[in-house]
Amino acid sequence: MAVVVGWDIGGAHLKAARAENGCIVDAVQIASPLRLGLERLAQSFAEAKARMGTADRHVVTMTGELADTFASRAEGVLSLTEAALRELSPARVTIYAGRAGFVAPADAGRHIADIASANWFASASVVGKAIGSALFMDMGSTTTDIVPVLDGAVAGRGYTDAERLAHGELIYTGLVRSFLMATADRAPFAGCWTGLIRENFATMADVHRILGLLPEGADQMTTADGRPKTVAASQARIARMVGRDVDDADAPAWAALAQWLAEAQIRAATDGAMLVLSQGTLPAGAPIVAAGVGAAVVREVARRLGRDSVDFGSVLDVAPRARPAASDSAPAAALAVLASLTEDRHAGASPEQREGR
Repeated sequence: MAVVVGWDIGGAHLKAARAENGCIVDAVQIASPLRLGLERLAQSFAEAKARMGTADRHVVTMTGELADTFASRAEGVLSLTEAALRELSPARVTIYAGRAGFVAPADAGRHIADIASANWFASASVVGKAIGSALFMDMGSTTTDIVPVLDGAVAGRGYTDAERLAHGELIYTGLVRSFLMATADRAPFAGCWTGLIRENFATMADVHRILGLLPEGADQMTTADGRPKTVAASQARIARMVGRDVDDADAPAWAALAQWLAEAQIRAATDGAMLVLSQGTLPAGAPIVAAGVGAAVVREVARRLGRDSVDFGSVLDVAPRARPAASDSAPAAALAVLASLTEDRHAGASPEQREGR
C-alpha cells in the first residue's frame, strides 16, 4: 500500500492529509501561528505526525513564508523547507512548486517564486482533473482563493500573491481570523450608520459564533481580547467595535449587527467571484467548487450567482468519515492525491527522475 501525506504549512495553521493508494483517509488542521516562531511549528508537526502516522512519502506546500517571522519570502520558503525536512525525515520529502511540479528540498532555492503560496494551485489542479471547468473557491480562516479552472487546466490570470491580489483571485476575507475593521467601514446600529472602530477588538469568528454558524473546530486561535470563546464574550467584543458595552443593547441587537457583518463578508466573496467570472472564460454552466472552513459561505455565493455548488471533498477519492476534514484542508488533501498520481506514473523510475530532476 502506497501512503502519501500532504502538508500545508500556513501562517496560522498546519494542515495534513493522509492518502492510501490515492484515497484520502484522514486530514487534520492544527493551530500553528508562525508569529510565535518555528518552535511552535515543531509542536504542531509532532501533534499532526502522531495522527497521520508513517508514510512512504511526504509532500509539502506552504503559505507561511509570508509570516513576519521571516525578513523575506525567500527566507521563509527556505526556512520552512528546512523545518519540513527536519520534521519528516528520514521518509522521502518533496516540495510542491505549483506550476514547476514537485522539487527536491535541495532545489527549493531555485524555485522560490514557484513554491511561495502555491497551495491553491494544487487544489485547483485536482478540480480540473475531476470536473474539467469550474470556479474553485476556498475560504479559509484568513483568505479566500477564487480560481477559474477551464478544460482541466488552471486558468487564473495570476500566480504569485501580488498577481492574484491584482486580478481579484485572492481576497483577504476568511471565516475566522479576519478583523471586523477590515470587513466593513460602517454598520447599521440603533437606527443609525456608525463607523467601526479601527482596532482589533473582534474577528469574524465572533460574528459567526453569535449567529451559530461557526463550524466546530474552525476557530483555533486565541480571541482578540484573550477572553472566552462564548456567545456572550463575542457579543462584548463586537460591541466594542461600535463604541459600546455589551449591556448597552440586548442580544437581538448584537445578533442583528453580527448578521450585517456576515452579510458584508458574503458580499465581498460574491463580488470577488463576479469579478473573476467577468473574464468571460468559464462556461455559464460551470459550477462553483466550495472548500475550506468557510465552504458554507461559498455555497451561498453560488446560490446568489445561480450556479451549482460542488463540495471539494466530493471531487476526490475520500473515505466518507474524512470528507469534511479533507475539504477544510483542501490543499493538503489535493497535494496528497497529486503526489499519489505522480508516484504511480513514476513507479520504477530512479529517485532523481521521481523528484523531477
